[in-house]
Amino acid sequence: MGAYQTFCEMVQGWSTAALFFRLLLATIVGICVGLEREIKNRGAGIKTHVLVCVGSAIVMMVSEYIYHQFPDASSDMSRNGAAVISGVGFLGVGTIIITGRNEVKGLTTAAGLWATACIGLAAGIGFVTLTLIGLVFMLFAYRVLNYLDIQIRKHSKRYELYLEFASNSGIRQFLEQLHKNNVRVSNMNVHKGVIKGDGPIVTITVELPTRREHENLVGLLQDNNQIRYFEGI
Repeated sequence: MGAYQTFCEMVQGWSTAALFFRLLLATIVGICVGLEREIKNRGAGIKTHVLVCVGSAIVMMVSEYIYHQFPDASSDMSRNGAAVISGVGFLGVGTIIITGRNEVKGLTTAAGLWATACIGLAAGIGFVTLTLIGLVFMLFAYRVLNYLDIQIRKHSKRYELYLEFASNSGIRQFLEQLHKNNVRVSNMNVHKGVIKGDGPIVTITVELPTRREHENLVGLLQDNNQIRYFEGI
């Protein structure tokens, strides 16, 4: 702990080495978080997260520089940090898309960018302990909570489906099959096929009577000749 405490005190200083290690900390955080997103082929990868985190650290150091160089100035150091958080919020919006299947993607990436910027602010002010702890919690959210989310979805009675039908009559037949199997429809949207001549496209939310009915639902979809393609969303 002695070496770690010495390192923290050095990074909190205002030497060239302190500035270097602050940016190095921000870079490490950006690489770790971005690598996790890159592996999953998300829109914002290593470079984006590193740039956001390092940029946030620089803004925080500029705020501290103003404080050191102009101690009599009435500038509020927290203003630049607040501006970073707001600005990254707009950047995160650019990673959120709604696909043709009414599936929202990019929310986790956007949240990750915002959280990375916040950790970058901590690195920029030299708060080493918070930087490292924040990184651990972010990776925990990406890895452990992602697995938990998958398990919850797997055992849920509620499913959202994307379906491509051969004809309009197939939709009616499918709804009749759901009714016979006590599957309740809570929401449904019908769209025209993307290519002329294709059948209708349906996004539907269904609620199964029990969690064990998932395999029966999949079998029902596979056996229906009117359904050309289906996918959970």
